[in-house]
Amino acid sequence: MAAARQSPTRTHKPAAESARAARRKRKIRYAVIGQGYISQSAVLPAFSHAEKNSELVALVSDDPLKLKKLSRRYGVGLVASYDEYDALMASGEVDAVYIALPNHLHLDYTLRAARAGVHVLCEKPMAVSVVECERMIRACRKQGVKLMIAYRLHFEKANLAAVEIANSGKLGDPRIFNSVFTMQVRDADNIRLREETGGGVLDDIGIYCLNAARSLFRAEPLDVFAVTASSGERRFRAIDEMASAIMRFPGDRLATFSCSFGAAHTTAYEVIGTRGTLRVAPAFGLSEDLRHHVTVNGASRERVFPRRDQFAPQLIYFSDCILKDRVPEPSGQEGLIDVRILQALRESARTARVVPLPRMRKNARPAIGQALSRPALPGKKLVHAVPPSGKA
Repeated sequence: MAAARQSPTRTHKPAAESARAARRKRKIRYAVIGQGYISQSAVLPAFSHAEKNSELVALVSDDPLKLKKLSRRYGVGLVASYDEYDALMASGEVDAVYIALPNHLHLDYTLRAARAGVHVLCEKPMAVSVVECERMIRACRKQGVKLMIAYRLHFEKANLAAVEIANSGKLGDPRIFNSVFTMQVRDADNIRLREETGGGVLDDIGIYCLNAARSLFRAEPLDVFAVTASSGERRFRAIDEMASAIMRFPGDRLATFSCSFGAAHTTAYEVIGTRGTLRVAPAFGLSEDLRHHVTVNGASRERVFPRRDQFAPQLIYFSDCILKDRVPEPSGQEGLIDVRILQALRESARTARVVPLPRMRKNARPAIGQALSRPALPGKKLVHAVPPSGKA
């Protein structure tokens, strides 16, 4: 094995360097850490829609082919291996990182960025335990850097409009939330199927359902109960194939959801009030139109929200928070609350008992004012990466 380089490599000298330097005074310079499916399909191309205040300047990966091809595709001047991460953070050429690594690595790469004074935008779930989330929050607060968790749907109009409808009184008093998120994960090497990397159906897709329930009810659950099941297929030898959960919210409202890595693709949720219902289906998709089905007093209507780039809005918003010194929503607190609930759900599934939750407070919640719209992203050829289905 060749010796690891000790400093990041500049693949080429960017053109018009002086002009770029001037622009950077108004732009946040990002390094994207990890070049897997989500980075290549969504994060990297999103920078073309976030040029207002965000710039992609560095890529980090241990795959030389990825670094070579992706740096050329996106005109990125700096590439680094994971061994060179600290040197990149200390170089003064990066203002923020987008961490798109397996869940068990979020803590380490956040702490190292924070120590260097680099802001952190981290994929969800925030970490694999409450303790790790709390360490991330403390480290970023101590170093005076921003920490945001990449809840892309907090900026997506269909879901924000659903929050507005649910709390407008149109449906009466919202009483029940129900959601289903299922997909086929056939790639046996996918990190979602590995317990040691923080994978698992609850953490990977169940988090969408529970976060939607919290957003729509605008409250935190009091206690939870969960069960898991598996077909016994070899691909599910390390994790459960599926899980179902019940969460009790203040006001004796109930939220339920089921998620699976072994069923046909479905993303949907429904809010049932005392006078009407709102069904969002598809609800959580990256590359499809999202739809509202509203029924009140027997009258129904449908609204279609065309497919959009859901990642550029995150970049634009986070950069704006950095430039204007604002606390992001979703913050580390949002990520911590979800991980606390996930931890309780896993405990419930293990013990077959209802697990009470400590009182949790949220200072800010997603609202329609956060909606940002950018055109849909074009498809990109992946380099040494495959979708969860395993189909290139």
